[in-house]
Amino acid sequence: MRVVLITGISGSGKSIALNVLEDDGFYCVDNLPVRFLPDVIESLRVAGHDRVAVSIDARSGDLVTELRSMLSALAGVGHDVKVVFLNAHTDTLVQRYSETRRRHPLTVGRSGDAQAKTLVEAIEREREMMSVLENLGVALDTTGLHPNVLRQWVRDVVGAERAAMTLLFQSFAYKRGVPLDADLLFDARCLPNPYYTSELRPLTGLDAPVAEFLREIPSVQRFVEHIAAYLHAWLPFYIQENRSYLTVAIGCTGGQHRSVYVSEELARRFRRTEHVLVRHRSLSQRALAG
Repeated sequence: MRVVLITGISGSGKSIALNVLEDDGFYCVDNLPVRFLPDVIESLRVAGHDRVAVSIDARSGDLVTELRSMLSALAGVGHDVKVVFLNAHTDTLVQRYSETRRRHPLTVGRSGDAQAKTLVEAIEREREMMSVLENLGVALDTTGLHPNVLRQWVRDVVGAERAAMTLLFQSFAYKRGVPLDADLLFDARCLPNPYYTSELRPLTGLDAPVAEFLREIPSVQRFVEHIAAYLHAWLPFYIQENRSYLTVAIGCTGGQHRSVYVSEELARRFRRTEHVLVRHRSLSQRALAG
């Protein structure tokens, strides 16, 4: 198994690091108590997982010192173990906690502590506790770092490949409203409507006669070509922003002919390079109503 341990100072970006690995196909466990690490890794191995990322912070207390031997034992049985230690300047951490209004995990004393700590005291206490792990792997200073840069650095350190973006083409009927989950929206109501051809009216864009009808119309083909060209040009920029899902909505009046055909045509073209899904909202609603 590939085992990645994400640790460091709270507020330095562990959640961002864990989320990007989860997006890239790792099975992720957040805030795992140290004592459970060997058993969890073995359970996930038996379950068939081959890439696991685990986040551990100072709430494990003195048991943090046992991590070194645990990681050595995991490597000794053949696991590929990497450690990413995230850190940031204290003033940066204070600013982040102020912006998010989150509470540092050590500001409330654990059992046996004399009293709760201020934020700065909690940060310094955590630095002291976690310092034993800083030289176990790659240390990243996230002070002033944009989240997208941190995501890419984590990928580089771990050697994770970006998961393919899921591209969803979704047809819909304007008369039922625009879907709220649309990232990009294109209006196919400007195209000739098969509804006004009597033999095509009861059919849908999934049926061969409707597809053949629309395929022979130059404006329909230009419409499809222009959307495809737009997506080819701009998908790389969406991917750079760490988007893992993009919904392209195609609408027509009834969501039965034009939008369905265009969605299917675009899906056919992009299946060669992307992970593609197709949904037809109006057709699904008609099926349920029937």
